[in-house]
Amino acid sequence: MKCILLLSAVLVSTWAYSPEIKYIVGGKSGTGKTTRYWDCCKPSCSWKENIRTPSKVPVASCAKDGVSILNPSEKSGCEDNGKSYMCNNQQPFQVNATLGYGFAAASFTGGTDTSWCCACFKLDFTDQLVGKSLILQVTNTGGDLGANQFDIALPGGGIGIFNKGCHFQWNAPWTGWGDQYGGVHSRNDCLTLLPKQLQKGCLFRFDFMKNANNPNMRFQQVECPAEIVRISKCSLPVRED
Repeated sequence: MKCILLLSAVLVSTWAYSPEIKYIVGGKSGTGKTTRYWDCCKPSCSWKENIRTPSKVPVASCAKDGVSILNPSEKSGCEDNGKSYMCNNQQPFQVNATLGYGFAAASFTGGTDTSWCCACFKLDFTDQLVGKSLILQVTNTGGDLGANQFDIALPGGGIGIFNKGCHFQWNAPWTGWGDQYGGVHSRNDCLTLLPKQLQKGCLFRFDFMKNANNPNMRFQQVECPAEIVRISKCSLPVRED
């Protein structure tokens, strides 16, 4: 009986940490680079007007507590008198030793493009982290992004050009935690992030990603894992173009 229980545990563990990845035939693919950010602002894909799904359900955005989901029409906290911010749970997490899930701002042509809001992509790193992959959902855009660039949403990763959000939401310094571009310097610095709910995503950079600095990758569109959709509330139908 003990052997059967142990075997069952192994099978459950294997199933839980080895998810089936469904590639979209003819989906978007290419090579590019990654960066990192966490500016606390309401994501671009949280505006219903930017969503092309039949249900028109945008990416969840949250109140100042980072937990309570707000009406998608609520003004961004990065604007004066805004109340809507990035939700705490839209940060990366590890699935197994070689795969992580997360969220990102992305651009394929350079500049802002909302047509890919809620699409998911598997990124296979081609330097620094060879052998590791991320599946990221596009929840944001960025006017300062280049072509085929994924800006991984990662607490403590730097606030970039928007310096109001994390200050208004969490009373972080105006330059964010660490450097405005690049973020914190060490794993121990992650433990200074408040609220503590953001620390795990910050540690992901130093643990799973081994503090790799903007690694290059190749990407391919995939169906969004259920775990990601449960967090963001948004999914994109298979795109044909």
